[in-house]
Amino acid sequence: MRQQNKVDTTTCVVAFNEVQQRIVIIRDQSVILDADVATLYGVETKRINEAVRNNKDKFPENYMFELSNEESQVLRSKFSTLDAGGRGHYSKYNYKAFTEKGLYMLATILKSKQATAATFAILPYKKAYESAVAMLASQDGGKA
Repeated sequence: MRQQNKVDTTTCVVAFNEVQQRIVIIRDQSVILDADVATLYGVETKRINEAVRNNKDKFPENYMFELSNEESQVLRSKFSTLDAGGRGHYSKYNYKAFTEKGLYMLATILKSKQATAATFAILPYKKAYESAVAMLASQDGGKA
């Protein structure tokens, strides 16, 4: 008889809440920005960008897209709680936005335990993820 894998739902709920807080709606898609993905996956943002650059064929437009200059500026202006950073404190590059599929692909490329755990945290709560996205879309009018 096969034994079922047990999921620590307490950890998953905490991880899902962390994911939920980072979801933004851009171009009518629910996404998480590269810097937030890096935080969730426990790596530096430059590692996220390297993974994308080295595996371009694995990130079609419906997995990941780069924001335009204008979109990045709008988001930067919305982050009113940013620290007064000095030179090099904030990225001079446009954000990369990852859809749910992009998050899964990135986790398989990075192969970090934390990336895998964050991805597994989303899976049991897919319906909650979708309702969080719907709620954000209704609050934000579907625009970034």
